[in-house]
Amino acid sequence: MKNTKAITKADEYRFKLSDELLLIAKEELRETQATRDHALQMLREWAEKNPRIVKIRMDANFFLKFLRAKKFQIPVVQENIERYVLLKNAFEGAFKNLDCRLPKMAKLIDDGYMFALPERDREGRRVIFYRPGVFDLREYSNADMLKIHGICYETLMADEENQIRGYIHAGVGTGIGLPYLTLFTIKEAVRIAKNGEKILPMRHREMYGCNISPAMKMAVDFGMSLISQKLRDRIRLYTDIKDIELEKRLLPKEYGGVMPMAEMIRLWKQELEAYRTRLLADDEMAVNLSMYSDAAKEGSVGALKQPLNGCTGASDNSTYGLAGSFRKLEVD
Repeated sequence: MKNTKAITKADEYRFKLSDELLLIAKEELRETQATRDHALQMLREWAEKNPRIVKIRMDANFFLKFLRAKKFQIPVVQENIERYVLLKNAFEGAFKNLDCRLPKMAKLIDDGYMFALPERDREGRRVIFYRPGVFDLREYSNADMLKIHGICYETLMADEENQIRGYIHAGVGTGIGLPYLTLFTIKEAVRIAKNGEKILPMRHREMYGCNISPAMKMAVDFGMSLISQKLRDRIRLYTDIKDIELEKRLLPKEYGGVMPMAEMIRLWKQELEAYRTRLLADDEMAVNLSMYSDAAKEGSVGALKQPLNGCTGASDNSTYGLAGSFRKLEVD
C-alpha cells in the first residue's frame, strides 16, 4: 500500500538487539518476527485507511514503542496511537515544540528537575530521577511541567532497549509543599493521570519516592487513587533516599552514588540533543480535529472509556476504527 500520509518511511525492520532482549520481547511482550511483521503491516494499513488521521509516522520504531507497551494487542494499539496524536494536536502548548533548547526547558534540565541516570540497573532498565523541588512556581507554568516530561519521556521511548525492558522512576520530594497543589485543578490532575497511564507507551516497572513532606500526604494519597492497582503495587515510598531498594551506585553522588549530578546532567543533555531533530519533526503528525467529540479532544475520563470510532464523523461499521479491530487479521 502506498503510504500517502507518511511523514517517515515505512522501513523494513530488522531486530538488531541482543539475544537476551529477543527472549524478553518474546516471553513478556509476545513479540516474534511473525507477530512484529504482521502488526507493522496492519498498523500501516489502518493508519492509511483511517480518515481521521491526516499525517503520521510510518517507521517501525514509532509503531513498535506502542506495540511493545501494549503487548502487541493490535486493536488496543490502534486506539493508543490515535489518542496520542489527538492529544498532541489538541494541546499544542504542552505537547508540541518539545524543544530541549527552549530557555525554560534548558534551565529545568540544567537544574536537574528530571534526568535519566547514565547507567542501567542490574536488570538493564533506565532509571528516571526526579527532583520536583527545583520547579519554581513563580517561574514555570503547568504547561512547562508537561512539556519537560514530554521531552524526557519521548527521548527515552525512542530507544528499543527501553521499550522492551521498561523504566524505573525515583524521586526526591525535598522542597515540595502545599503551594504545588495549585499547579493543576483536580479535574486537570485526574485527566493527566488517566491519559498518561493509558496513552504514554511506557512500561513502568518500579517507582520509588522519598523525602515527601507529611503535609503532602493527602495529595500523595489522592494521586495514588488516580492510577491503576497494577501501578500502585509498584510504588514504594521511603522517609530517606538511603532506604530505597535501588542500587546506590546508580544515583548521583549527592544522593549516595558515585558520579556527580552535574556530569549526569551533561550526559543526559547529549541524549536529548541527539533526539531533538526527530522529536521536533513529530509535530507534523496530525488528525482531523473536527471528527472528534469535544470530550475526546479534552481528554476527558469518560471519553477514554469510549472507542474513538464512536466519535463524530466515524462510521460504526468501519474497518479502520476499533470496532473493525482487524479481528480477521489477528495472529493466532
